[in-house]
Amino acid sequence: MAQRPRVGARAYHLLLAPGDVPRYVLLPGDPGRVPLIARHWEGAREVARNREFVTWVGAYRGVAVGATSTGIGSGSTAIAVEELLYAGADTFIRVGTTGALRREVKLGDLVIGAAAVRYDGASRWYAPPEYPAVAHWLVVKALVDAAASLGVRYHVGIVASTDSFYVGQERPGHGGFLPPWSRGLIDTLRSLRVLSFEMESATIYTLSSIYGARAGGVYAAIANRETDEFAPEVGVEDAVRVANEAVRILAEYDSKGG
Repeated sequence: MAQRPRVGARAYHLLLAPGDVPRYVLLPGDPGRVPLIARHWEGAREVARNREFVTWVGAYRGVAVGATSTGIGSGSTAIAVEELLYAGADTFIRVGTTGALRREVKLGDLVIGAAAVRYDGASRWYAPPEYPAVAHWLVVKALVDAAASLGVRYHVGIVASTDSFYVGQERPGHGGFLPPWSRGLIDTLRSLRVLSFEMESATIYTLSSIYGARAGGVYAAIANRETDEFAPEVGVEDAVRVANEAVRILAEYDSKGG
């Protein structure tokens, strides 16, 4: 069997070696969001940077924590999860933004993803389509407890993860192009009570389940496709606060045996 590509002991893409990250790692898509997450930590420092992957480590209220950007979509996200597992992580929380599909999810609200529709591409190489992309129940509980304790408005449910921001989320592409299989997608998902679109969670959840790791996700609703509203970055700081606090809560659960 071919060996994984490495640079010495370091994973080829993330440039991380075993022991470089703690067990709890937050996963924003945007590299610029990593230092924003780390502003809440003690002793925060960057430990690796390559392509779309930026990794910082530190401590949140005494709990060792890391953050690595995944880039956009499932391909780079699968690389990040694989190489973070190699580097020592076993618990992941996606921290990002989302486009709500339902009117009751207001701009700035948080969505906590209990599961994800697998419209991504990468997870199909790991498991058949019938295999569910499900968050770990303890991570979901920690996120709910964190949001409640911080007084942040939140919704828990299913999200849809797509690799296409435009036609894959029923947005016309260049020149108005929209293939017939994309038409009606939002209405279908809304009828199934799917809360929102995002682009990475199905990959994170599927790989984590396969490898015996734990994962969850919290996303700020910066758009609503039913009301046609959009406000970039609204709620992002709340998502960051909730994710960090969830790490502390998880560490407390883990210290008591889960």
